[in-house]
Amino acid sequence: MRTPLVLLALSLTSFGALYTANGPELTLPLAVIALAGIAATILALKAAFQGRNLRLTRRSSHEPEPLKSEITPRRKPRHFNHVAPKRVTRKPAGPRVVIDGSNVMHWNGAEPRLTTVREVVSALRTQGYQPGVVFDANAGYKLTDSYMDDRDFAKLLNLPGDCVVVVARGEPADPTILAAARDLKAKVITNDRFRDWADDFPEVATPGTLIKGGYDHGALWLDDRALAS
Repeated sequence: MRTPLVLLALSLTSFGALYTANGPELTLPLAVIALAGIAATILALKAAFQGRNLRLTRRSSHEPEPLKSEITPRRKPRHFNHVAPKRVTRKPAGPRVVIDGSNVMHWNGAEPRLTTVREVVSALRTQGYQPGVVFDANAGYKLTDSYMDDRDFAKLLNLPGDCVVVVARGEPADPTILAAARDLKAKVITNDRFRDWADDFPEVATPGTLIKGGYDHGALWLDDRALAS
């Protein structure tokens, strides 16, 4: 900073002396001194700006850094209302019953009717039972003059497919009905006594195993006492 000021002072002094001696006439020495004065002025200004920037830099280096909390405000913790999941209470499944479909469809009149089986299924469901139905292989022919399988009957009775069985051609439905009832510990809805199968299934002689039913003046009835026993 001092050197440019000294040069500027010397230039001004020399310029003043030559101007006094020679007057306003421009000479080579006077021009050189004028240029030197201009250069000294530029250097002095440049040095002054550099010194100011240096002071600002030093000052900023001593200033304390802002706290992190001042830069980024703290977020308030979010609180969520804890909602306990609702327990789904399923109604316990009711007892199973097996319907002798080929027997029940003859309960209401001389002609076989699928509506009779459907009404028995509905009545049992209303009482909380889970019905399944077993048909002889020729049941479809008796009802519609065509073969009907498990899915056909299940759809018409509004039952799951695994709740209806149509036995194979040439096989009686009786042992399938009694075996299913034994495995499921279920009662059988039928007016058949299954005497031909009593040796293999002696439980048919036990009261409350076979549940009778029918129609009285067009109204369905079931042996509810035996059914509930």
